[in-house]
Amino acid sequence: MGSTASRPHRHPRRAGTTPAALQPAEAGAGRQRVLVTDLDGTALAGDEASRRRLRQALDHNPHITVVYATGRALASVRALLEVEVLAPRPRWIIADVGASIIDAATMSHCPNLERPLRAGWPGARRVRQAMRRFPQLMPQAVAQESRCSYYLAHQELTREITAAVEQLGCSWTYSADRYFDVLPPHAGKGQALRRLMRRCHWPTGHLLVAGDSLNDLTLFGLGAHGVVVANAEPVLATQLADDPLIHHPPLDGAAAVLEALQHLGWVERPKQVVIGYHRPPWQRYGGRWRQPASPNGILPTLVSALGSDTEGRLDAVWAAATTEDASTAATIPPGLPLTLLPVPADQWAGYFHRACKETLWPALTAQPHRVRHNPADWAHYEAVNTAFATHISTHAAHGATVWLHDYNLWLVPGRLKEQRPDLAVGLFHHTPFPDPATFRNLPVAQQLSSSLAQLDWAGFHTTAFAEHFQNLLAGAARKPRIGVHPLGIDRPAVAALARSRHPAVPDRPDTILVLSVERLDYAKAPVQKVHALAQLLDQQPDLRGRLQYRLVCPPPEPGIHAYDSTRTDLERAINGLNSRLGDRQWQPVDYIPCTLPFEEVIDHYLAADVFWVTSLADGMNLTAQEYLTAQTATGRSGVLILSRHAGAADHLAGHALLTDPHSAHDLVDKLHTALTMTPRQRRTHTMRLAQALTTPTPAQWARTIIDAIADTGTPA
Repeated sequence: MGSTASRPHRHPRRAGTTPAALQPAEAGAGRQRVLVTDLDGTALAGDEASRRRLRQALDHNPHITVVYATGRALASVRALLEVEVLAPRPRWIIADVGASIIDAATMSHCPNLERPLRAGWPGARRVRQAMRRFPQLMPQAVAQESRCSYYLAHQELTREITAAVEQLGCSWTYSADRYFDVLPPHAGKGQALRRLMRRCHWPTGHLLVAGDSLNDLTLFGLGAHGVVVANAEPVLATQLADDPLIHHPPLDGAAAVLEALQHLGWVERPKQVVIGYHRPPWQRYGGRWRQPASPNGILPTLVSALGSDTEGRLDAVWAAATTEDASTAATIPPGLPLTLLPVPADQWAGYFHRACKETLWPALTAQPHRVRHNPADWAHYEAVNTAFATHISTHAAHGATVWLHDYNLWLVPGRLKEQRPDLAVGLFHHTPFPDPATFRNLPVAQQLSSSLAQLDWAGFHTTAFAEHFQNLLAGAARKPRIGVHPLGIDRPAVAALARSRHPAVPDRPDTILVLSVERLDYAKAPVQKVHALAQLLDQQPDLRGRLQYRLVCPPPEPGIHAYDSTRTDLERAINGLNSRLGDRQWQPVDYIPCTLPFEEVIDHYLAADVFWVTSLADGMNLTAQEYLTAQTATGRSGVLILSRHAGAADHLAGHALLTDPHSAHDLVDKLHTALTMTPRQRRTHTMRLAQALTTPTPAQWARTIIDAIADTGTPA
């Protein structure tokens, strides 16, 4: 009947066996793990940021079952869970210092498990009467079952008091130099946990116990992994100092518990760099992961940033959304540092298909008349951005660098800075950024600009886009640093692939092929191009039968309806032109409405005499760079017609044939100019454009931006 404080249970270990702490985290029966933690002083102790990180880590690792082992009674735990939003959500509760076991799914006691623990309990009334003769014992006015709790100063804990408890046939614990508990003879946190382990078939090596006081001592005697928090009673740390299973991080409360989980590999350690993008770098098709077909674009560029640098592999993780369930995370290819945020399909539709594509995208692409705002869809945008902020926070180390991408995550900076002011947060815009007047006409402009002002760094492809952003936040109290970093392509990879291909030779030597490779989007002005082609063929009948326009135009993600009218108008224009002027041997427009393997795209680049980019507004536009690289690598002389509204125009303006897609006359005129250039003019044109392609490699570009964000540090 002795004190758990004076006679801790120890775990015998046979000679020659390996301590459980040295075994692989995945050893034993499955991936399931169990965290058994005290509350006050342990899981609920420490600063708010640490408690939030522990809660988030447990929420994002559902393979970890949480068990409370507390001195609180059930009523007290229930009240705590109603008000303490950062408390981990338990599956089981060991309450009343081990006299109660509760199924937290139903918040009901488990009589079969409790009965042996409470055996021999004389009843609270008899205990109170027997202990009344000790005036130094002050009863605690707390709800409790099968135990009696007192306040007792350390110097007043006498042998007479403990002997009186033993005469009652009870056991006792004393902790924190003030709490004296009288318990049934077989009760205690460790004893209760042992019974729960048998009930749930938990292997000892799959448990981590966490505590801060002497009434947690029996938890550490079961042979499980353990963590003693830095704010624990010194005597607890002393008694467990030599146990190789026990972790002693120099951290208080929740921070120590999280450190132990990371130490064991049960949750990933936070990263120094977190990349936030709405999509994963690899895509899922038919339940399988596939790498991007092209070596260029934001997805492969960021994958290259997650590779290695001169010091070794970048300590980074990519945070992305998935509409599949959380089990998808188990299928992530080895070596791909990816963490997935599950988003319900209906929420994704409201967020991406409608709020992003119908509210924000029209403003970005200088089409404000197309803006459609639905409050219900915007609520999904807010919810996904909030979830992204929490997800990123979970995976970011203290003082980490967070690199966000594009308008899809515009609300993340504000929400993330609320949770984690220690982070350096940057956002790169791969899209155009609208002028302030257009931006402010958005129904949600104030909310968005307030969030963007919380950035530490903002990046753009062009000076004009950067100035728009700067002017938008001109009156803000806090302004991000701004960088202009045009994105390039992997030119050596494109050149090597181009040299390895053998595109088909046209049937007629005088055939002229004009090419566009772009996704279906009104911002790319595909309908305007078809109308311009029709006008040119009417003006130049000699081009009929020789000139063909090939449009490789894959459709958007299923569920996006913002481009439905564009698709209808485009197909109507193509069918009308082909029917009016075409015949069985020749069609003016060769329409390819699907995604092609990158090798086939290269073949089209090599076959094309003219590459036609007519964006109404655009980011950098990498296809223009790919076309030029493929042409020059194989000694060809193609002509680039480039929209003056594309980001690439800033860097190629002195050499590209610039066009204004808002002018039907200019579209026709520039196309005619391209078709009538002499061979010498074409060679000079291509050579000068190739020389102007001086953008850094994607990996260099990415690392430069990560460094720029990190250099902002924590704002004053």
